[in-house]
Amino acid sequence: MTAKHIVYLHGFASSSQSEKAVLVRDYFQQHLPQHQLSVPDLPYTPAEAWQELQQLCLQRRPDLLIGSSLGGFLATALAEQFGCRAVLINPAVRPHLLLQQHLGRYYHPVRMQHYEVQAEHLPQLEALQARQLRQPAHYLVLLQSGDEVLDYRQALDFYQQCQLDVQEGGDHSYQNLQSRLADIVNFGQLA
Repeated sequence: MTAKHIVYLHGFASSSQSEKAVLVRDYFQQHLPQHQLSVPDLPYTPAEAWQELQQLCLQRRPDLLIGSSLGGFLATALAEQFGCRAVLINPAVRPHLLLQQHLGRYYHPVRMQHYEVQAEHLPQLEALQARQLRQPAHYLVLLQSGDEVLDYRQALDFYQQCQLDVQEGGDHSYQNLQSRLADIVNFGQLA
């Protein structure tokens, strides 16, 4: 089987060192070492993050995108652009509205720099939002109804034509993700 390119995208105020990112990286190293897994640390301005993602995906088109929260939003925009499959874990649907409540200064632990979420970033996010999905069958959306950060019903509505998996309870971190990694691999046609 040809080596494939998988990209994992973390959420807002997260990094390549997050629990989910490490879990995904460890799984691929152990079970699918023939594939290339990219886990970039994204800048926190949407324009810079999008530019880095464009460069990454143009160097080698992704076969599968895995995105969590804001990473799920970005994975959707990339999947629409590149026509690849995407697995979204408790994805943000309209982050430009959600982040209005989180304007201010933050610190990125991996890039070791401060950054500021500003009102001018919100239209940049809104511009990336897919209005409708051209290939709903290319999406697997994993939701937990106990998500305390995002209202899972927004994703349920937006991704209604996609393959949806809703678990009762859980939280925004998506409890027991390790039990879903084989499903992600199967959906991504990686094995």
